[in-house]
Amino acid sequence: MSKKLKFKLQGFNNLTKTLSFNIYDVCYAKTAKQRKGYIEYIDDAYNAERLTEILTTVSNIIGANILNIAHQDYDPQGASVTMLISEEHVLDKLLDHNEGEGPGPLPDAVVAHLDKSHITVHTYPESHPDNGISTFRADIDVSTCGRISPLKALNYLIHSFDSDIVIMDYRVRGFTRDVGGLKHYIDHKINSIQNYISEQTKSLYQMIDVNVYQENIFHTKMMLKKFDLDNYLFGIQTVDLSQYERERIEKRLRKEMLEIFYSQNVPTL
Repeated sequence: MSKKLKFKLQGFNNLTKTLSFNIYDVCYAKTAKQRKGYIEYIDDAYNAERLTEILTTVSNIIGANILNIAHQDYDPQGASVTMLISEEHVLDKLLDHNEGEGPGPLPDAVVAHLDKSHITVHTYPESHPDNGISTFRADIDVSTCGRISPLKALNYLIHSFDSDIVIMDYRVRGFTRDVGGLKHYIDHKINSIQNYISEQTKSLYQMIDVNVYQENIFHTKMMLKKFDLDNYLFGIQTVDLSQYERERIEKRLRKEMLEIFYSQNVPTL
């Protein structure tokens, strides 16, 4: 784990650190009724109230003082939550926890502390009648100003959703100045977002990094390694399907996941 960079600032830390986090849940729903049921299930499981609970816990993990919450459930589907957050007094031991590379807490082990900015989440459930594939996407942005990085919320966020695919971007913008007048464009060492994800979580996923170190831009993609068809069926089970149907559905699901992971359409498998 890297040690925090030590320099005395001239005034407030003006760096902006933003984590953009996209999760995808992929499902096969054979009939129109099952597809409708999947969308209704997602809308209920991740409604605005539930998303507010998740983001409130995220704010606790990174140490936010919540100023305002706006949330909305949409018709026919989807939800959004936006939180405005501000800096509160940060104890040294909490700063030590948040600085440096290392995994943040899991959902059952939440701790605290942040600076000021915002947290947002938007959900996008959708389905297509031709191939039976339904997907759910949640876009989450955690943006902070000051010493603390939103990366400490990663472990909790990954485990708060059924994450088949996770795509993350972390970037540090602006500069802060020390008492000698020297500009600092980043205040912590980082070589990969993966350093903030637990080893147990990383073992479950295929992972790819694309980093632009000189621009303080870090990008990581994750896709589940294990494929159990029953985990991707809604309203039916594999025992209800013929061998031919199982193989056909599995190919469709794998194709969907590969296209999302690589952000491009691929030939039919």
